[in-house]
Amino acid sequence: MRVLVADTFERSGLDALEAGGCEVVYRPEAVDDAMSAALRDTRADVLIVRSTPVTARMLDVPSLSLIVRAGAGYNTIDVAAASARGIYVSNCPGKNAAAVAELAFGLILALDRRIPESVVDLRAGVWNKKEYSKARGLAGRTLGLLGFGHIGHEMAQRARGFEMPIVVWSRRFTKGSHEDPGPDVRLAATPEAVAEAADVLSVHLALTAETRGLVGRSLLEKMRPGSLLINTARSEIVDVEALAAIAPARNLRVGLDVYRNEPESPSGSFSDPVAKLPFVYGTHHIGASTEQAQEAIAAETVRIVLEFKATGRVPNVVNLARTTPATHTLVVRHRDRPGVLAHVFERLRADGLNAQESENVVFEGAEAASARISVDREPSPALVASIKNGNADIIDVQVIKIQEY
Repeated sequence: MRVLVADTFERSGLDALEAGGCEVVYRPEAVDDAMSAALRDTRADVLIVRSTPVTARMLDVPSLSLIVRAGAGYNTIDVAAASARGIYVSNCPGKNAAAVAELAFGLILALDRRIPESVVDLRAGVWNKKEYSKARGLAGRTLGLLGFGHIGHEMAQRARGFEMPIVVWSRRFTKGSHEDPGPDVRLAATPEAVAEAADVLSVHLALTAETRGLVGRSLLEKMRPGSLLINTARSEIVDVEALAAIAPARNLRVGLDVYRNEPESPSGSFSDPVAKLPFVYGTHHIGASTEQAQEAIAAETVRIVLEFKATGRVPNVVNLARTTPATHTLVVRHRDRPGVLAHVFERLRADGLNAQESENVVFEGAEAASARISVDREPSPALVASIKNGNADIIDVQVIKIQEY
């Protein structure tokens, strides 16, 4: 299996892929046309990326079967284009959660204690203890979390150490999830309710159509005067124009690790007006960039690739359909002999039925097996009879109507 790694990646991961029998091509500099050329030239089966964008025009490579995002989010990959070509897309959720939470709390502490300005003044020979003694402190101040996935849980764990009450909004709780968020976590009905209750509001949501611009004017106007806003998730979740207009009036202070106009390369020029605002502390989209996190992500990436190589199954796949047009399932019990399934699928093809999903499990002893084939309309009695009677190794055929739960 040929694996193209088109981004920076840990040496331990590269070595583990090679030890697992993969032919690894490491091209961390390959972006845009260079990546397209590398995919074609190497005839890669698997593509591994971190932040490098993967566009539709790069995917016209017949050999490519799997794209692994060595990280949690996958908004830099054209998932729809991959799905249309039958290419799996997978990611590594939760492996960078502790690192992102650590940076988010670093920004919280830096904002509260004004650490960057203090360092600048000291280096300039200015002693201003009176000015920098005005921090409010974190104990007893409420941490509000928008999103309560892996990173949100890590944030809550750290907040407990700082004796901060916790209030959370997450869509899955509003949809009736039975997950216990913890006895000390208060659930809010809306994002605005979190903003009203929090002294520190930290964003940990995936970017979707519903979350784009979620932290907008109406939410920002409900934040407490003097409170802090942290975004280490995706820049598009925060309406930065509204932020620039509202934050000064409400004395909000902001910590950002993500921006709309980030360079595609690890270094280069950067220009984003929000990073120059006096009330903003910014970092360089480094939330997941600790050695611990990168080693964990590399190990998970290797696990995904090697399981795909060994079994054809993809852990953490993000682009399989949750539902299909299937209405009925054929259950075909048969002797484990060559040609049985070919006979079944040929009869389905001849009758114009499309198989949406299928599996074939073999019983102990490998004498018999059972195939489950979901199809897009009810098989006629004549079709069922032709399947059952057309091959001597078929034991029985049942038709089950798919029920909605």
